[in-house]
Amino acid sequence: MGVITAFRQNFSDFFKKLFRKKNARIGIYGPPNAGKTTLANRILRDWTGDAMGSVSHIAHETRRARRREGVTIKANGHSITLDIIDTPGLATKIDFHEFMGHGMEENEAKRRAKEATEGVIEAVKWLDNLDGVILVMDATEDPYTQVNVTVIGNMEARKLPLLIAANKIDLPESSPSTIREAFPQHPMVAISALEGKNIDTLYEEIAKRFG
Repeated sequence: MGVITAFRQNFSDFFKKLFRKKNARIGIYGPPNAGKTTLANRILRDWTGDAMGSVSHIAHETRRARRREGVTIKANGHSITLDIIDTPGLATKIDFHEFMGHGMEENEAKRRAKEATEGVIEAVKWLDNLDGVILVMDATEDPYTQVNVTVIGNMEARKLPLLIAANKIDLPESSPSTIREAFPQHPMVAISALEGKNIDTLYEEIAKRFG
């Protein structure tokens, strides 16, 4: 009987592992300096006490995708466990002269531009392995950029669930309604990742959208 019991237990454990739902892989995307890493840090600090990475006012601070597994978000009776991927900023053109404008030497600026370009390619490749996307947009800027339009079109073609985070509403010149009007086909939450404004509403939408 002991052998039969052990067999049944192993058989049961095998099927539990086989059919266990994997964590939803959610990528945080957007143009440089929209606040992607700030949002990733906010989510991790709220739910794990940790952080994803450093931020900078210089574009392309994040030049490699960073992944944090098993982040459980609970909001309004919903619970979801995510693998969060903070991706490099998407851009159609990366010019090393922009980095030199921030005081970098030419060699350093060229190295950073090369790494940033490689980061954009990596971010696009990640789209093949995601279950959904949080698209971070700067609510102080015109949403009708080539990057935003291209990214949304790409995600729609892949049929990836998409949630727009209109960030930086703590700034007086922000206009999240402009983003809502530009892309009404997708849910949007106006937030300040830096100050945490409306972040609970964002968590509710994450749980509903990707659960």
